[in-house]
Amino acid sequence: MNELLSLQGTIFLLMLAGLVLKKVGIVGEQGQKNMTDLVLNLILPCNIIRSFQIEFSWETMHSFGTILIVSICIQLGCMVLGKLLFGRMPRNKWKCLYYGTVCSNAGFLGNPIAEGVFGSQGLALASIYLIPQRIVMWSSGISVFSGSRDVKALVRKVLTHPCIIACEIGIFLMLTQLPLPGMVQSTVNSLAACNTALSMMVVGMILADLKLREMVDVPVMVYSAVRLILIPVLVLIPCRLLGLDEMVTGVSVLLAAMPAGATTSILAAKYDADAGFATKMIIMSTLASVITTPIWSFILA
Repeated sequence: MNELLSLQGTIFLLMLAGLVLKKVGIVGEQGQKNMTDLVLNLILPCNIIRSFQIEFSWETMHSFGTILIVSICIQLGCMVLGKLLFGRMPRNKWKCLYYGTVCSNAGFLGNPIAEGVFGSQGLALASIYLIPQRIVMWSSGISVFSGSRDVKALVRKVLTHPCIIACEIGIFLMLTQLPLPGMVQSTVNSLAACNTALSMMVVGMILADLKLREMVDVPVMVYSAVRLILIPVLVLIPCRLLGLDEMVTGVSVLLAAMPAGATTSILAAKYDADAGFATKMIIMSTLASVITTPIWSFILA
């Protein structure tokens, strides 16, 4: 419990640091974008590779297979949920709500939290869990906004994503138990150690743009409740009923309880959907997750 409280306190202070840096102008919009790209394309892949450097066992592979199946079921369920709950919304808003229901911020925010609560094995499980979401993000997620069905572009986007490549490298290293050369290992460890700090600071920068009066939007509040409460509850119940491994259940529920991802507003702006509404979704759900994530962590740890 003390470790969990310390983790949540650290995460809060890192977010606060990011918020202050953005508010006082030390980091601007371009700086925030550059930090986001740095985390997604270098820091997080190194973090993923390090997470797979654990002793191989068939029990571990069984856990990986289980959480992969759970994640696929969650993605399919979220697709249905997004259509059922928000299908009557205006088209430009529905695109944002559907994408935000199917694709959360689990890849950016969930990894450091999974590692903090469950350790390196939890991070490895989180990396496997995120594979289906990354595929959906670049397939049906993109097609919702753009209407494009370009299969070749989808396959290329998925296979060349740095986090997918990192998973492949990490699984290879785990199966073969091959060590990385000393300098390479030290570099990977150093970069991986930056993940939580940089990730949480970027989230704080997003929160710096919050204007509370503009956030009072009923559909956004409903979406936040669905994303942060309803979806993880719908994941927790069958996992408990099926008697799945505690860590598999914990990581699955925790990552299912993540807020809307920043790509929601990026894609909304690119494809002329309601980018302002998407930004509200991100900020409100991220702000609310400051309260809900510690609660889920306490429940699952």
